[in-house]
Amino acid sequence: MPLRGRVVAAPPGVHGFDANSVLNRRICEVAKARGFEFCIRYVSRQDVQPVGDLSEAEANVILDAGLALMVVQHVAPENWSPSQALGTKNGKNAARHARQIGFPDGVNVWLDLEGAKTSTPHETMIAYCNAWFAEVESAGFVPGVYVGARAILTGNELFWRLTTKHYWKSGSRVPDIPHRGYQLIQTIIRNDKIDGVAIDRNLTKNDNFGGSVLWLSASRSAQA
Repeated sequence: MPLRGRVVAAPPGVHGFDANSVLNRRICEVAKARGFEFCIRYVSRQDVQPVGDLSEAEANVILDAGLALMVVQHVAPENWSPSQALGTKNGKNAARHARQIGFPDGVNVWLDLEGAKTSTPHETMIAYCNAWFAEVESAGFVPGVYVGARAILTGNELFWRLTTKHYWKSGSRVPDIPHRGYQLIQTIIRNDKIDGVAIDRNLTKNDNFGGSVLWLSASRSAQA
């Protein structure tokens, strides 16, 4: 079943969080009461989603609580090796899971880019990313990239060589995106939790070209 709500461009200055735990109604209500307006949850690289990743039922709980929603795909364990073929496989699975959960066309689906082998050739990483983006885009979603530690690529490569127009800055020390800038800024606070669930905080902004993240919203307060 399609998820309730509509895809909207996020206004700047909105607080949210990402979490790697299943969120229940109470956690979402506590988050909303604390001023959070959106969350980002995970989908798998594998063909079948494990229990701890986002499901249709959890997505409806999140949206019903008035939080906007996007998804990011889990990155592989440290020192993973990218390839164009792997980008195609992972991107296809990210899109499949987003569709099975019920996301409509036009929402941002995020690639978590971090932790790759330091010896990875830059051209190989570019090929991996663009193959991932192509799969997500061909499925009707709008790809974005979370730039984390050991993303391999320089700021110029992230801007000029990748086909995405949506950039999420991690809480790690990472390159700036020339010309465009970031649309989502993560802040990591030690032991930050909502009702016992570990989170990282995020803040929306319009990039230098007026672009913003695109999320699924069922709450008027989270719409542009």
